[in-house]
Amino acid sequence: MKIRELLSFLEMKAPGALQESYDNSGLLVGNPDAEATSMLISLDCTEAVIEDAIAKGCNVILSHHPIVFSGLKRFTGKNYIERVVMKAIKHDINLISYHTNLDNVKHGVNARLAAHLGLSKLSILDPKKDVLKIIVVYVPQEQANHVRQALWENGAGSIGNYDQCSFNSGGLGTFRGNDQTQPFVGEQGELHTESEVKIEVICPSWNVNRAVQAAKQAHPYEEMAYGVYPLNNTWSEVGSGMIGELDTPIPVLEYLHKVKNEMKAGSVRYTQPHVNTIRKVAICGGSGSFLLDKAIAAGADLFITSDYKYHQFFDADQRIIIADIGHFETEQYTIDLLSDWFAEKFPTFATHKTGVVTNPINYL
Repeated sequence: MKIRELLSFLEMKAPGALQESYDNSGLLVGNPDAEATSMLISLDCTEAVIEDAIAKGCNVILSHHPIVFSGLKRFTGKNYIERVVMKAIKHDINLISYHTNLDNVKHGVNARLAAHLGLSKLSILDPKKDVLKIIVVYVPQEQANHVRQALWENGAGSIGNYDQCSFNSGGLGTFRGNDQTQPFVGEQGELHTESEVKIEVICPSWNVNRAVQAAKQAHPYEEMAYGVYPLNNTWSEVGSGMIGELDTPIPVLEYLHKVKNEMKAGSVRYTQPHVNTIRKVAICGGSGSFLLDKAIAAGADLFITSDYKYHQFFDADQRIIIADIGHFETEQYTIDLLSDWFAEKFPTFATHKTGVVTNPINYL
């Protein structure tokens, strides 16, 4: 299997277009046309993880956090980032990272965290805007089904839990081909009128090119008339954080103890409870303080995340309970998530979970 095939699968599950502007997801070190022998999955990519990959005979490391966030000008081994990259190159190990795009998909990091926290009725806490487009295609009546199917099979036409969605309206199309054309209907140099269908479908921005090319392949005309337009809609399938509910309310301290045990947290830092029981819980794997207002507006009793600073805890202001359980702790099960994806898609490809605990924080 080529590295490129692994990347294509990851792109389908968590498109690179969904990563935040500061991020650096994708293939960081290596050759997309190289052969992948086996893969090691980790949360971080450290020197110890490189050694683990060498010991297990893996030439691919897939980590959630990228080892490189910004440009490197020298490779002298002066810090762990340079040493990791140098060692990976020396041992022909390809480094792949899927980070905030994996955070931003509904079936990603936060969904796995929610499962461990016992939450159901899940939805995205802060859905993204400006990621949807509308594709409009004009096609003769008899070929409309064929073109619609091509659009649907290539990433267009899904709205929430519904797929194969489209709006269709009939009308008359006119055209006249010059002497360089071979029209599907009509004659060169003559104005032709054809009964056509206007097909409109919603499509994520990263699938637009694929869907349009598929429609062109299915379309009978030499020149397909179409348009692609932006939408201001928010999309409930992608975005930051997640909110869900417990099946029954649980006393605050009882639930926080359950969270601590389930997440193997060294500590739980939390604000003064303003309620007696927890029912509605907002979560964000990794650093989530930027979502506090969204969690409050959604009516969450508790917001579980990490990397809170002292003064930020005051922002709870008796409106919500903030619980910081640690960055590694909120994302540790991402390893299982990625491992499960690859086991299902490529059952004969060897994937390993790292035995290295990469959490840089220890607790007394």
